[in-house]
Amino acid sequence: MNHDSYPDELIRSILKSTKTIAMVGASGNDNRPSYFVLKYLLGRGYRVFPVNPGLAGKDILGARVFASLAEIPEPVDMVEIFRNSRAADGIVDEALALDPLPKVIWMQLTVRNDAAAARAEAKGITVIMNRCPKIEYGRLSGEIGWTGVNSRILSSKKPAMLRGFQKFTIDRR
Repeated sequence: MNHDSYPDELIRSILKSTKTIAMVGASGNDNRPSYFVLKYLLGRGYRVFPVNPGLAGKDILGARVFASLAEIPEPVDMVEIFRNSRAADGIVDEALALDPLPKVIWMQLTVRNDAAAARAEAKGITVIMNRCPKIEYGRLSGEIGWTGVNSRILSSKKPAMLRGFQKFTIDRR
């Protein structure tokens, strides 16, 4: 797969089919990007399992933190890597030891490890690198465009304005 760009339909299908996410590198610090991505994904209905050995046994936003992928008590659809590119190597190997295997390994912005991606793809796992699911969800749902950022999605549909916080879904067409 070409990891320099991904078709919108691939990203959309991953975000629509994913229900459970293991977030490796999750932080309990509300100033860290992993914290607000975790909060965003939980708010969109995903079950997120934070993975951080230093916080194992504690909760982040009501989600129990695990020390490793192997400790998560149920299968996950996606492993999201919020660590550096070098660390992604071992995390992918840990994900490849899971049974059943995750369907997707997603490496956050600036995280790219082609060798690890090749190992995962050889096992039939879809790999996304150097992307953020929060940003992609917002872009594909039109949520980012609604706030004044060019999402590259044109629509003549006016958003329905409700009371309180507005959020869109990727199911909206």
